[in-house]
Amino acid sequence: MEERSAEAATRKSGLPKLPASTIWMINFGFLGVQMAFTLQSSQMSRIFQTIGADPNKLGWFFILPPLAGLIVQPIIGYYSDRTWAPKLGGRRLPYLALGTLIAIIVMCLLPNSGSFGFGYASITALLFGAVTVALLDVSSNIAMQPFKMMVGDMVNDDQKSYAYGIQSFLSNGGAVIAAIFPFLFTALGIANTAKKGVVPQSVVISFYVGAAILLLTSLLTIFKVHEYDPATYAKYHGISEEANTTGGNWFALLKKAPKVFWTVTLVQFFCWVAFQYLWTYSAGAIAHNVWHTTNAASTGYQAAGNWYGVLAAVQSIAAVVWSYVLAKVPNDHHKLGYALSLGLGAVGFLSVFFIHSQSVLIMSFTLVGMAWAAMNTYPLTMITNALSGEHMGTYLGLFNGSICLPQIVASLASFALFPLLGNAQENMFLLAGIIMAIGALSVGLIKETYKA
Repeated sequence: MEERSAEAATRKSGLPKLPASTIWMINFGFLGVQMAFTLQSSQMSRIFQTIGADPNKLGWFFILPPLAGLIVQPIIGYYSDRTWAPKLGGRRLPYLALGTLIAIIVMCLLPNSGSFGFGYASITALLFGAVTVALLDVSSNIAMQPFKMMVGDMVNDDQKSYAYGIQSFLSNGGAVIAAIFPFLFTALGIANTAKKGVVPQSVVISFYVGAAILLLTSLLTIFKVHEYDPATYAKYHGISEEANTTGGNWFALLKKAPKVFWTVTLVQFFCWVAFQYLWTYSAGAIAHNVWHTTNAASTGYQAAGNWYGVLAAVQSIAAVVWSYVLAKVPNDHHKLGYALSLGLGAVGFLSVFFIHSQSVLIMSFTLVGMAWAAMNTYPLTMITNALSGEHMGTYLGLFNGSICLPQIVASLASFALFPLLGNAQENMFLLAGIIMAIGALSVGLIKETYKA
């Protein structure tokens, strides 16, 4: 995998340099997809606790999204590697269109989980919420994966850091917008509380607006991007046209994966465990530490939910700024930038446990945002630089396991860890900080490689 054959080297003409406008269009729909993910991650705990979920059982609901991603993304990668449907957009774009359509429908259903008369804490309401969350994650994954793959398909190694930097910028920009929606709509006079078991309109409308933006941004990418046909793709990547139509067995590909695939996966494990606990316990931890309440129906708890949205926006703004800094880091210092960013994120996680001030939490989430920037920049750059064009989509889909599996492990472990740590949601941030620090140290195991 790390060395190309002489025949391939002869065939390869090299990927051309793309105009900046093309790279922006390849990534633009990521803005809307990330809004869907951000609304899901920042409001999911709030929604489920509002409709009556037990905080000690939140892990069950947070298992569903990564489980969906673990299964769906390799499948999308595998089949999109073999797809060429010019009337539907090409290789990756048909899957973007499908995922976007389903995501829009589900985004209109999820925040209404408590509005269909199922009853507070009823199994029906919780199951409805769980199913819609799973569907939202499946569809968002279907829509998101094509953007990662198109960068690998169409962007040369010299422009790849720039392309993933643009993707990170749009991703975090979308996250900022989505995260502040509930806070903004509340300020505009939309109700931020509702009767027991019903999600406030400030959250419901946030999902509706997010769905509309997802539609517009995805359509822009679909109509503006023209993917390479199979012959051109093969020429640019130095492979045969048949290379992506045969083979592709997941286990065989994993056996041939470059070493960097596995060392980055190890780092990812620690990072995503930490972030899974942030998404699961932030609203409750902030409500208890700052508003001194654990009652999900209280005004204080809903205010904490809005403030977590603001903090999620702070995290994303910090990630945008820090991504720009990381983009200036030379290739031979990638590991230093990666480890430093994760270390700063560990400090941010740990500080949430100790801070009882609404405003000081801004600093905590700024540090967390620096880790988030590195997690969205370095892993994909390191992996795609080490891969050839053969089975690119399948490899990136399999690499998504380094994101999904840690979240599943974290959620399952939470059933034992949460009561062990006193059933206090803020205590989980101590654990998350330690885990993130281990991730920072494990960066030292990575040895970057580049395809010939």
